[in-house]
Amino acid sequence: MLAKCSVFIATSLDGFIARPDGNIDWLTQANALVPEGEDCGYAAFMKAVDVVVMGSKTFEHVLTFDPWPFHDRKVEVMTSRPKALPPSLAAGVSVSSQSPAALVQRLTTEGNRRLYVDGGKTIQGFLAAGLVDDITITTIPVLLSAGRPLFGPLAHDVYLTLESSRAYDFGFVQNTYAVRRDHDHRSAG
Repeated sequence: MLAKCSVFIATSLDGFIARPDGNIDWLTQANALVPEGEDCGYAAFMKAVDVVVMGSKTFEHVLTFDPWPFHDRKVEVMTSRPKALPPSLAAGVSVSSQSPAALVQRLTTEGNRRLYVDGGKTIQGFLAAGLVDDITITTIPVLLSAGRPLFGPLAHDVYLTLESSRAYDFGFVQNTYAVRRDHDHRSAG
């Protein structure tokens, strides 16, 4: 059985994860409304994660965080180009040019049970490959009107089942979905 692939991400109400230039200032501003000690389930989610898989643009952005947020997790950076890693992260960060399917197979073989898939293009690639098992989206009450979308074109519909929904007093709404495997897209009309 392959490792479970999970998405845990925030979007604007109109479905963007960043502005067109990659800026997430809108998310930083929204996070200022979150009461101290509230993390919208992120810490609990991360306790069940073995490996974080992200694209190179997401990795470059996360590198600006101080401190590095994944010191206790292995990180796989998906990229088709060679990427130099900071020496301080070399022990916990690897670069992979494998396809999503090959990467999940390798990480499963290495004994990992749950992967956190992060970054727009990476999430889109895992969805297109049919590898995403669950998606948690925290919707931030802001309309950006343009930006980098969470979802992109797919070859077929992806059916989801709502597992939980929570509205926070500070305006965020978090929905968790399971990706349904009971719809065979080849027979869809």
